[in-house]
Amino acid sequence: VAREALELGKHVFLYSDNVSLDEEVELKARADELHLLMMGPDCGTAIVSGIGFGFANRVRRGRIGLVGASGTGLQSVSSRIHQMGSGVSQVIGTGSRDLKDSVAGAMATRGLDLLASDPETEVIVLVSKPPDPAVTARLLQRAWAAGKPTVISFIGYPPPAKQLGNLYFANSLIEAADLAVGLVGGEAPEIGAPELRAGARYLRGLFSGGTLAAEALAGFQAVLGPVFSNISEPRLSDPLISKEHSLLDLGEDEFTVGRLHPMIDNDLRIRRLRLEATDPQVGLILLDVVLGEGAHPDPASELAPAISEARAQHNIEVVVILVGTDEDPQNLEHQEQQLQQAGAMVFADTAAAVAYAVSPFITRELETVETDFLSRPVAAINVGLESFYDSLKAQGAEAVHVDWKPPAGGDQRLQAILQKMKN
Repeated sequence: VAREALELGKHVFLYSDNVSLDEEVELKARADELHLLMMGPDCGTAIVSGIGFGFANRVRRGRIGLVGASGTGLQSVSSRIHQMGSGVSQVIGTGSRDLKDSVAGAMATRGLDLLASDPETEVIVLVSKPPDPAVTARLLQRAWAAGKPTVISFIGYPPPAKQLGNLYFANSLIEAADLAVGLVGGEAPEIGAPELRAGARYLRGLFSGGTLAAEALAGFQAVLGPVFSNISEPRLSDPLISKEHSLLDLGEDEFTVGRLHPMIDNDLRIRRLRLEATDPQVGLILLDVVLGEGAHPDPASELAPAISEARAQHNIEVVVILVGTDEDPQNLEHQEQQLQQAGAMVFADTAAAVAYAVSPFITRELETVETDFLSRPVAAINVGLESFYDSLKAQGAEAVHVDWKPPAGGDQRLQAILQKMKN
């Protein structure tokens, strides 16, 4: 039935979960070809143009759009938004398996593109149990590219930061709703994006602080996908040789045996900076500079000339996370001035530095999605569960009901026998 509906040019809300994974992939691929929504299978909740499908709460219209692979999650967030005095534009359910590797977030991606194109949607909320890692990065890249403030609520997923660019991470469904309501009426943050040299595809991180390295790595992996490192998977087979996106903690044992820690001695990091800059596929290098008692007395005096040289010879972008206070012996302001004069972009906040560093590596081209149907009254063909038809009519939607039951009453053993008879 769902396949026939797509071929007739109809958007589909598929509540049934009696659909194989292969069939789901096929249905969503076909829906994508036809520029249609394929919400499901196993989709419990959606609200389109003010009309609830499946299990949905009565909520006021507003400027917040939701995409989710969790029916009760969507209900919880949309209800809270209503209780806070705000409202929703659209609620796009995807089905529970959409964010698995095999389905690759097909409906979530189309839902994000739809809300990005929808002039009535100002803020987006993305709700799910933790997606598969590759799908997580793909969705966050898509949400980043949308440009609109987007709240991420992946239950059980450790947020890499409170905010990365236009992405805001929530630890609970209620927090996601509260964040979204607070963002309505605001503007998406302006994220400067450095211009990379021709052919540049990768970034490198060279850190002296282990915790700063881990924090930056979490941010990179959230939106870029796999980042090779010496402190986390996927690991570099040889820490002396970087590959693709890479981040190194140069304070780890393999780099400090017989050598002073890089917070004291800049020699190793300067040599590695020069080496990374010679790779024509590297466009940006991120460093940390940590001030304070016991640290190098004037780290910028050594790092700044190396940064200036790398920029002049290789047109490489350099970003620095500068940690310290105005009372530190190194003179925070003087350190910042030296680094900036060398051409580095300097940040005090790791998340802000990461957002700036990853921005040129994320494609900002979105598929233009037709949104005219969102402004038209809902007309639905309800196949199967009559209570959903009653719900549509109670909400004032135009609807017709088709009495339908699965072959053999849904009994899989009898269905298999029927299929053999057909063959």
